[in-house]
Amino acid sequence: MNTSTATVTSKGQVTIPAAVRNALSVGPGDRIHFIEVAPGRFEMLVASKDVKALKGMVKTDRHVSIEEMNEAIANRGSGS
Repeated sequence: MNTSTATVTSKGQVTIPAAVRNALSVGPGDRIHFIEVAPGRFEMLVASKDVKALKGMVKTDRHVSIEEMNEAIANRGSGS
C-alpha cells in the first residue's frame, strides 16, 4: 500500500502529492469530488475526465436511431 501525506494551509488548501496526481492522471483545472464513505472517511474521485474516455464503457448489441431516441423522449415528456 502506497501512502502520501499533505498539509492543509491556513486557507484550507492542500497540494496533492505528485505521486498521487500522477496515479490519478490529474492536472491543473481537473475537478475532484470528495465522497464520504463512512463517518470521517472520504474517497477522492476525479470528475473531469474527457468524455471521449467513456467510449466503450457500456456494451450493447442494440442500436437506436435518432428518430427512436426522439420518439422515446417525446413519449416520456408527454407522460405516455
